[in-house]
Amino acid sequence: MRSKPKAPLPTRAGARAPHSLPHPPARSLLSCLCWVCILVTPLTLRYRKLSALLQAPERAVALGSMNKTHPQRNGDVGTSGSTKSFSGEKGCCRPCSIRTGCTQRCVCISAVALLILAATVGLAVALGLRPRAPVTHFCAASNNRTGFLCDDRATCIPASQVCDRASSCRNGEDEQEELCGDLPHSLPGYLVFHCSNPKYWVYADKRCNGMNDCGDCSDEMGSSAACPLCRSDWWSCSPVLYEYCSCIPRRLCRDGIQHCLDWSDEYVCMP
Repeated sequence: MRSKPKAPLPTRAGARAPHSLPHPPARSLLSCLCWVCILVTPLTLRYRKLSALLQAPERAVALGSMNKTHPQRNGDVGTSGSTKSFSGEKGCCRPCSIRTGCTQRCVCISAVALLILAATVGLAVALGLRPRAPVTHFCAASNNRTGFLCDDRATCIPASQVCDRASSCRNGEDEQEELCGDLPHSLPGYLVFHCSNPKYWVYADKRCNGMNDCGDCSDEMGSSAACPLCRSDWWSCSPVLYEYCSCIPRRLCRDGIQHCLDWSDEYVCMP
C-alpha cells in the first residue's frame, strides 16, 4: 500500500522579520483649507477694528490743521467734497508726507503679513495634527476566505500571502515592517488563527480548508475553528493520511490507494 508524504508543520510564532517598504499616508487638502479659514477669519476682523481705531486720531488732527490753514465759513459750499477727498487720501497705506509724518506703521501691511503667517501656521497644524481615520484591510478573497485589502482598495490577496517575502500588493504594503516585524503579534487579529497548541499558528485562510495545517486538526475539527461539514466535493471518513482530518477530496476516490480507514474511498465513494 502506497502512502503520501506528511504535510509541513504550521508556522512558529516570531519566525520571520522581512524587509520593509515605506508607504506615506494620504493628506486631505480640503481639511487643511478649512483649518486655515477658521484661524484666519477672527484675525481679519480684529485687524479691521484696530485699523479703524488707529486712523481716527490722525483724521481728527489732520482735520484741525486744515481748518487752521483753510478756515471754512458758514454757508461755504464744498465741505462735503473736501471731507470726501480727505478721506480718500488718508486711507490705509497712504504715502508718508512732511505734515503727517511716519510715526505709525501701516496697519494694513501688518495685518496682511500676520494673516499670511497665520495661514502658514494653520496649514502646518492641519497637516501635522489632523487625526487620521482608521483604515481597514479586511476583505473576502476567493472561496470567501479571509483576505488582505491592498491600498488601492481593489486588490484582495489571500491572508497567507501577507509577509511571505513576496510583494503581492502594488506598493508592497503586504510586506511592510509594521506588519511583518514580529509575527504573529504584528499581524491584525483577523489574519491569524491560533492552533490548540499555543506554540503554533496558521493564517486565517487556512482554517476550514480541509487540510491539517495545525498538525493536530484543531484548524479543522476544533471548537474554535467551527468548520462546517464536508463540502460536496469532499468525502467524509476517518483519513489514514496525516494531511487530512475528517474529509478527503473526492478526486482521491477509487484511485487504488487507501485514504480512509474503512476503505470507503475505494468501495463507496464516487469521484
